[in-house]
Amino acid sequence: MHTPTRLFLALCASVAAASAMAQAPAPGAAPGAPPPAPPRARGPQLALAVEAAQTAVATCTANGYKTTATVVDSAGVPVVILSGDGAPERTQAVGLSKTTTTIKYKVPSGEIADRVKTDAALDAEVKADPKIGTARRGALPIKVGGEIIGALSVSGAPGGDKDEVCVQAGLDKIASRLK
Repeated sequence: MHTPTRLFLALCASVAAASAMAQAPAPGAAPGAPPPAPPRARGPQLALAVEAAQTAVATCTANGYKTTATVVDSAGVPVVILSGDGAPERTQAVGLSKTTTTIKYKVPSGEIADRVKTDAALDAEVKADPKIGTARRGALPIKVGGEIIGALSVSGAPGGDKDEVCVQAGLDKIASRLK
């Protein structure tokens, strides 16, 4: 057998062995069972996340704003995205960028929006992050004790300060029941 053929066959055998090992069930698992999914990051319970988002959107709607509320877990993974009637599609992406800012920097997104005005390095860092792009006011951390377990944002009101009022209403609604 030629050397290139042997090399190719050896490579194929290595790949097959690695694939079989990767697909092998965990010790004690039933043969053929898929590996267990990793646990989700810490976050508010789904029912509370939905309630906070509904309260935030309802608060903004009562003030005449068509908004989207977004709740993410501590890893920034969306748990709830709730768009009110008539909310522009863009509010979903903007809301997610606000929660990403809060999770990444562990402060309200408005603090980062204020800081980028005077901190050129932070401004460049935020602009370079494709998940943020522009720092905007309108997301607050969801905390249990001192630990951030997620974030809630609102997007669509005419100004982040108005978004934050709706966010705060949503957080106030669920605060006593967070674990």
